[in-house]
Amino acid sequence: MQWDWQVFCEDTITREVQPRCFGQGGDITYLDWMLSAWGWTVSVSLLALLLALLVGSVVGTLRTLPGAPWLVRLGNAWVELFRNIPLLVQIFLWYHVIPALVPPLKGVPGFVLVVVALGLFTSARIAEQVKSGIQSLPRGQRNAALALGLTQAQAYRYVLLPMAFRIIIPPLTSEAMNVFKNSSVAFAVSVTELTMFAMQAQEETARGIEIYLAVTGLYVVSAFAINRLMAFIERRVRVPGFIAAGGAAGGH
Repeated sequence: MQWDWQVFCEDTITREVQPRCFGQGGDITYLDWMLSAWGWTVSVSLLALLLALLVGSVVGTLRTLPGAPWLVRLGNAWVELFRNIPLLVQIFLWYHVIPALVPPLKGVPGFVLVVVALGLFTSARIAEQVKSGIQSLPRGQRNAALALGLTQAQAYRYVLLPMAFRIIIPPLTSEAMNVFKNSSVAFAVSVTELTMFAMQAQEETARGIEIYLAVTGLYVVSAFAINRLMAFIERRVRVPGFIAAGGAAGGH
């Protein structure tokens, strides 16, 4: 069987090949459709990652607060809840169950519900990383910040969290790539992202090899771009001479 890459230049309605592979007027080609699906995938991933970073940072910080055992237990419960329920089940809960219990959510687009489900699922994992980053810091940093007159909140804001985030950039890189890949489950609630495009396009064209290879290529390119971006950030914010392992700091 020969591969036919011209399938991406075909109009999705008439199946006629367009000269420049892009549709005209209201018509779209399979290339138009794939790029649009890629945009949806990127949008879901970025918004979910931002939500996960925000919520995960708060939950991870709460789990390290001294003298507040009930906040630590609350943070632990959050992590265990969202980490131990499969992502696909959480998406179905947000899409089918929670709107039935909270009627105002029935009008919320599926795209938003997927972002919330994926963001909260990932927040549990980021919370664990934030907690580990804070706990890897020398205890003297917290004590020194408090001795200088900073409040507990100021010590976290200006001393502990900036250092902790520098330490956890490598695992955050993996998490960002996982978010992008996990966004593929959005097809289950009819969000037209890359995976849904691939499933529908290969059924219409019977060109599954070409379609799935192209979609795989976009996933690889996106993951590689995230990896390079996070590597650049890590180089820019690295603290020279700092060694997190074993709770020791080097340099001057």
